[in-house]
Amino acid sequence: MKTLLKGIGLSVVGFALGTTGLVASAQAEGEVNIYSYRQPELIKPLLDAFTEKTGVKTNVVFAKKGLGERMKAEGKNSPADILLSVDIGRLQGAKDLGVTQAVENDAINGNIPANLRDAEGHWFGLTTRARVIYASKDRVAQDSITYEELADPKWKGRICTRSGQHVYSIGLFASMVAHKGDAEAQKWLEAVRDNLARKPTGNDRAQVKSIFAGECDISLGNTYYMGKMQTNEKDPEQKDWADSVRILFPNSADRGTHVNISGMVLAKHAPNKDNAVKLMEFLASGDAQAIYAAQNFEYPVKPGVEPSELVASWGTFKADPISLNEIAAKRAKASELVDVVGFDNGPSS
Repeated sequence: MKTLLKGIGLSVVGFALGTTGLVASAQAEGEVNIYSYRQPELIKPLLDAFTEKTGVKTNVVFAKKGLGERMKAEGKNSPADILLSVDIGRLQGAKDLGVTQAVENDAINGNIPANLRDAEGHWFGLTTRARVIYASKDRVAQDSITYEELADPKWKGRICTRSGQHVYSIGLFASMVAHKGDAEAQKWLEAVRDNLARKPTGNDRAQVKSIFAGECDISLGNTYYMGKMQTNEKDPEQKDWADSVRILFPNSADRGTHVNISGMVLAKHAPNKDNAVKLMEFLASGDAQAIYAAQNFEYPVKPGVEPSELVASWGTFKADPISLNEIAAKRAKASELVDVVGFDNGPSS
């Protein structure tokens, strides 16, 4: 039986029903239980391909938050075999909660570059997304940029972004701490804050909408949002937002553009460990990488696997090769600096 828990957070009823369903299914052979922060429709093609190839059935619990904490609360009774998540912060957070176990697997390690997996084998990247600049086609003439340049006074009142404390922002800011050191990163954050058009608010797509509306000229955002806007039939005005901007890949001429990951962990008490590892091997394979990346408008992590035609149309770039282990280690400092400079208070701080 496939169990699906929808919604934000974990209601008492949803928690009980989701857990009961998975415990029952976990006792059957040929299954694997997945806790996922990724929406079911985004991983269904991938899981269907896995089942077709292996005969192993997949059971999914989806929630927008709280799955790591849920696994910790469930302890040894947790039915979870695998956690699928986005962002290095959430993956490292699962490890820090003590709900993961290490995997030493030549097939997985051979497909996933060392800088995109945990040094101790507790989390593994599956796709990457670049943290880029969305620039107005009408009001921004330049075709290259650096993150450092966002501190230039020429951008005063022209930058939009989401909250500095959001995990996507913290990932980028942590990379600046790693590359520049605490003091320089703080000065940079202060200067970027002063260049903001308004207080940080909304998600990445909302920033592009603001560019379309003329409220700012550039914004920070993840690449995959371009794909979501360009293909949005439910809300076609987002296609207009996307058409008003172009993507600039920062620092492509030097250290490279900051990238983050979607990824996977093996649950500490996985009741179907063999099938879980089998799924992890599949997710790291070239075929699965192509399916997963195309479905999510992201980039495959396995060298040699090309992005989809749509993603490739945004241009090529050099990815920052820094280890995400180092980025994870700087996240706490980045979060502290966001508060120190009052980044989320906006340019009047």
